[in-house]
Amino acid sequence: MLRSLFLILAILISFSGCSSDSETPKVPPLFVSSTPADGSEEVTVSSEVSLTYDEVITLIENHGITINGESADASSHLTKVMIEEILEKGKEYTINVPARAVKNTSGVPSESAVEFSFTTEAASQPVEISADLVVANPSQEAQNVYNFLKENYGMKIISGAVANVSWNTNEADWVYKHTGKYPAMNTFDYIHLNWSPANWIDYNDTQVVEDWWANNGIVSACWHWNVPPSEGVTDNNQFSTYSEDTEFSAANALVEGTWENEIVKADLEEMAGYLKLLRDKNIPVVWRPLHEAAGNIYEYDNGTAWFWWGYDGAEAYRNLWIYMFEYFEQQGVNNLIWVWTTQTKDDAFYPGDEYVDIVGRDIYNNGSGENIAAQFEEIQTTYPTKMIALSENGSVAEISEQWNSGAFWSYFMPWYDYDRTVDTESVAFDDPTHGHANVEWWEDAFSHDAVITRDEMPDLK
Repeated sequence: MLRSLFLILAILISFSGCSSDSETPKVPPLFVSSTPADGSEEVTVSSEVSLTYDEVITLIENHGITINGESADASSHLTKVMIEEILEKGKEYTINVPARAVKNTSGVPSESAVEFSFTTEAASQPVEISADLVVANPSQEAQNVYNFLKENYGMKIISGAVANVSWNTNEADWVYKHTGKYPAMNTFDYIHLNWSPANWIDYNDTQVVEDWWANNGIVSACWHWNVPPSEGVTDNNQFSTYSEDTEFSAANALVEGTWENEIVKADLEEMAGYLKLLRDKNIPVVWRPLHEAAGNIYEYDNGTAWFWWGYDGAEAYRNLWIYMFEYFEQQGVNNLIWVWTTQTKDDAFYPGDEYVDIVGRDIYNNGSGENIAAQFEEIQTTYPTKMIALSENGSVAEISEQWNSGAFWSYFMPWYDYDRTVDTESVAFDDPTHGHANVEWWEDAFSHDAVITRDEMPDLK
């Protein structure tokens, strides 16, 4: 009996051993392929970036996956690892996935590291841009700035900020405070022409502009041209740019003997004097007057031009632009790069290729990079020899999204938030929120390889 029990026990042990020996070995997941494939070129920026394994896998918590040496965001689904990255044009990428970064459903980690590289499609210059400025005898500095913009067009984008109202760098200082970098361009505004000189505004004092140029920044200027509400009114505080606030007629502006003509001639003389101050200091100006002339005329039923200079229609507007251009030429104001702003569908307002260097577009409240890129393409097609700029913007898609969608602006310029930056010593100035472009928006822009900041600017003197 005892012998029989030992025999049964031996048989059971034998069967147990056989069962153990027959278990399937646990093997690690194996890498199968990458998207894009290693060595791929001209990869579209909308392409998926992923790795495929031979079985269902999951990522470990601290996976250590990198893109160009920087930590990458990634996720897993079934047999795939997806790399969450917004690709940029004209850039080489190397993805590294360390050994043991993924594991299978049995908990067995991958044994081998995986690395693959690819290059995205080039951000090439889309058109042949005019080589020469429209000014007859441009200053060397103006030509230098234009050449710089032209050489970078389609491949780089110039970052820009606008003054808080008129004659300062407050917005640019706010950007620097929160990001550690200055935009490359600052736009000043001669909106207070009729008040200057005064103890609070004096365009004769050009030190703020000189300092910006001395630090390799590009100088830009616009002019919100204020005029009296009616003939005989001399109180500056009643002056306005808006057509609804004034009887001032652009159609009469060039007619000798009219009160409008007297205003235009006096203001242009004063403006020429201020621009000559910059010319004499060898400071070029990206000059954007008479902007957004068509207003809503072509956008809506019963649309109107909201500024007086566009209210009397395209012909009166073009004549005023050309009159200003020729007057400045006669005065020897040769330090200007002329920027005209389109509202789209307003080619009738275009002064002509011989009077415009750059075409700008002002865009607000548009979160679609694809829609913004479509606007860029439409404008570029309409004006194929001109650089196209995002001359004003606010509450729009991030620059990375715009650029990667094909909006190859020459430069961009968020509008100012008055309360945020009117006082650089205030508590409000420390706040990272902004009415048109918050700090996160700027950080996205400055992290993009295509965006040029002031510290990256060459000396164009």
